[in-house]
Amino acid sequence: MKRILKIAGKFFLGLIILLLIFAAFVQFSPKKIYSVNSPDLKVIPDSIKIEEGARIASMLCASCHRSSDGKLGGALMEDGMFGVIYSANITQDPTYGIANYTDGELAYLLRTGINRKGEYTPPWMAKLPNLSDDDIESIISFLRSDNSMVQPSDNNPPLPEYTFLTKMLLKLGMFGPLPYPEKPIIAPDTNDMVAFGKYISTAKFDCYSCHSLDFTKVDAMIPEKSVGFFGGGNPVEASIVDENGNIILSANLTMDKETGLGDWTEDQFLKAVKQGVGPNNRPIRNPMVPFTALTDHEVKSVWAYLQTIPVIKNEKLVDRLK
Repeated sequence: MKRILKIAGKFFLGLIILLLIFAAFVQFSPKKIYSVNSPDLKVIPDSIKIEEGARIASMLCASCHRSSDGKLGGALMEDGMFGVIYSANITQDPTYGIANYTDGELAYLLRTGINRKGEYTPPWMAKLPNLSDDDIESIISFLRSDNSMVQPSDNNPPLPEYTFLTKMLLKLGMFGPLPYPEKPIIAPDTNDMVAFGKYISTAKFDCYSCHSLDFTKVDAMIPEKSVGFFGGGNPVEASIVDENGNIILSANLTMDKETGLGDWTEDQFLKAVKQGVGPNNRPIRNPMVPFTALTDHEVKSVWAYLQTIPVIKNEKLVDRLK
């Protein structure tokens, strides 16, 4: 018996040592530097591209990157499970912004998450591997434009302070860069409402990542493989709570009648997305904001697509919706 206890003690001691070594590796090892294989891309801006890029940025970028001066100079995003997170300065400032990026480096960053220094940008920054080439060029055109939001700002946000969880997910490869597309990406025909709705909600505006179950289990390359795809229940921001002190969970956008949109109409969905008002004139709660810049056709296309995805009954939301 003593021999068995002695062997067990050595086993657990060895296990503890291994865990301590792993913890030290996660906590103190330097971040990985990746090779930068940016394409030879030169975007030729025009008024249409700039306007569309500004529209995309107003919904996809501004809420996180807007600084106190009204420009996209970076700001505090979250102080929660992933750490104290700051967005970057993406204005045309040559010191603190992205003025020195080439068009190819910007496209590479937007698609893969790797900046011009070979650093992987934070996992909470939207990656756009499935966005059409035209829309990528529109974003770059906007970033190069004379729009007031992207004029040079000397705001210099602190570097993010990662939690141990975030560092571990990075070391284990659960958070990491995406491959750059090998072929051109073309947006679907806008008349194919299901395909267009899928593109809007999974490739262009990243709706699925918040409205699936867990940021750590999102599949950016094949969004439909994300755990709890569009089933909601994701604690989007730790700092935002409801009247009972509970962290706000993202909504279930599948057609489940109890916890999702199964009893909604298209008009109700349109009003909720564009005006921030749900059925019975109930305001949609933060962090969801009205997407007024979306067209009615885009929202109706998303509604058409949501009819086609697997229905999920999200038990996490049952008590919240009573």
